[in-house]
Amino acid sequence: MGWIWPGKALAAASGAVLLALLPGAAPAAGEPAPAIAMHGRPALPTGFTHQPYANPDAPKGGRMVQGLIGTFDSLNPFIVKGIAVQQVRGYVVESLMARGNDEPFTLYGLLARSVETDDARSYVTFHLDPDARFSDGRPVRAEDVLFSWALMRDKGRPNHRLYYAKVAKAEAPDERTVRFDFGGAPDRELPLILGLMPIFAKHAVDEATFEDTSMTAPLGSGPYRVTAVKPGTSVTLTRNPDYWGKDRPTNRGLWNFDEVRIDYYREANGAFEAFKRGLYDFRVETEPLRWHEGYNFPAARNGEVIRDEIRTGTPQPSEFLVFNTRRPVFADIRVRQALTLLFDFEWINRNYFFGLYGRSPSFFAGSELSAAGRPADPRERRLLAPFATEIRPDILDGSYRLPVTDASGRDRATLRAALALFKQAGFELDGTVLRKRGSHEPLSFEILTTTRDQERIALAYARDLKRAGIAVSVRVVDAVQFDQRRLAFDFDMIQNRWDQSLSPGNEQAFYWGSAAADIQGTRNYMAAKSPAIDAMIAALLEARERPEFVSAVRALDRALMSGSYVIPVYNPQRQWIARWNRIERPKATALSGYLPETWWAKPRKQAP
Repeated sequence: MGWIWPGKALAAASGAVLLALLPGAAPAAGEPAPAIAMHGRPALPTGFTHQPYANPDAPKGGRMVQGLIGTFDSLNPFIVKGIAVQQVRGYVVESLMARGNDEPFTLYGLLARSVETDDARSYVTFHLDPDARFSDGRPVRAEDVLFSWALMRDKGRPNHRLYYAKVAKAEAPDERTVRFDFGGAPDRELPLILGLMPIFAKHAVDEATFEDTSMTAPLGSGPYRVTAVKPGTSVTLTRNPDYWGKDRPTNRGLWNFDEVRIDYYREANGAFEAFKRGLYDFRVETEPLRWHEGYNFPAARNGEVIRDEIRTGTPQPSEFLVFNTRRPVFADIRVRQALTLLFDFEWINRNYFFGLYGRSPSFFAGSELSAAGRPADPRERRLLAPFATEIRPDILDGSYRLPVTDASGRDRATLRAALALFKQAGFELDGTVLRKRGSHEPLSFEILTTTRDQERIALAYARDLKRAGIAVSVRVVDAVQFDQRRLAFDFDMIQNRWDQSLSPGNEQAFYWGSAAADIQGTRNYMAAKSPAIDAMIAALLEARERPEFVSAVRALDRALMSGSYVIPVYNPQRQWIARWNRIERPKATALSGYLPETWWAKPRKQAP
């Protein structure tokens, strides 16, 4: 789930209801249920006591401090203005339902005790828990939910406005029931998207000033309240001892610290030095050099600092060099394939990343949704059969592999293979310059970058391309200009990442759909216009059960890989987490990875 493409939906929904209480025991359409899954049935049965990744016996108490790089000027993460403290969402402001982080996209009851919808998902009804309370003690009522929906629709972030504008009618049959009708819009995600809607207290929100940045947090119903703010420096959250939902199964074993403080640091080196001194308790590491060499300080050597490497089941965040196929230089797929051959990942990974990164051709790397290395199943083959000319045979049978070099930075085999492809596309070496036959125009382009890491990868790639007679310029611009040019498709090549979940949906048309290729501001940066891609997006939106959905996403992955729209750069294969041993975490890890809300303070030893 992500951005919802605002254009016409690609397919109508059909099939059976996806709600269930137990495997093989689905309620009839229109009956209340305590959970809802995007595909198939919720994994946990009625009466479950806690999520499998939480420790229900975790002790309460203590304090956890997290260090972040940057600053903030707002405590409202639901609006466009300002740089907000994101933890307000979840810790302070809750949703109607809560994610099950061990499942692709399943919601369990929270403020809403149960949910119901029909076979077509033309509406959704939420039944509020009668015990639900805001932190000021006032009950959460249907009028608060309707108010929150209208507030987010009219004044929320762009994605909220897009989601909630799809509701044709909203009403409250009684003070604890809310119903949303969709007016026939075929969008099977919408009941779950509404289930994740933040709920505000109507009596505590000034609509006239809601869109303004503020150092006052919204009044929420969550387990914490904001109790101290040092603008731009730190925010302190204190656990509400009267939190209404502390004994609900979804929350059991979560929200264990009496106090959570978020400290902000201006730059990365200062933040790391503060961690080494024990000024905060855990950090998410993203720098390979630091992870490889930086944790050699005394506390890390003697075990006071623990390093966790967590492998998740979600798609790995992958970086790509993107061809803008609107540019004539990249119009020929053979040119794109040849340029892919010349990217020396092995040299870059060894010299820049200490061999810590992997590389996959998939857009859903490392997850069950990835088609890389897997032969297409019968469902995929049926979906792709009308587009046989668009899908590479080796990608269909799972034998395709990205080129592997000898890591010398001078691999001759890949250079020869690339020059052969260039020759097929009409380019030949003229001395030391690769030129187009007939026009003698040299093959050249620009790589647009904005960070130091992007620049050094681009420069290494430019070095490799020079060996093939290709002149590449690397242009470094500030972040604002980079975003402007990216959104306007004003570039030849950029480095980009599309974050994916285990439940991709409408946003895929925003990423790769043909209609998105001609609209500035979408994320179809490569200008993919493929009937196969469009059809696979439609198929995944139509899928009712998980096996059919997985096949449709893998088929989409094959269509994307076959188009050679990008050069895969790298993908981190694990989450890197460092924590002081005064913080403990459950033995089980959620499918989505680390979850600080499940951690707790190590009990202090009592003096004899």
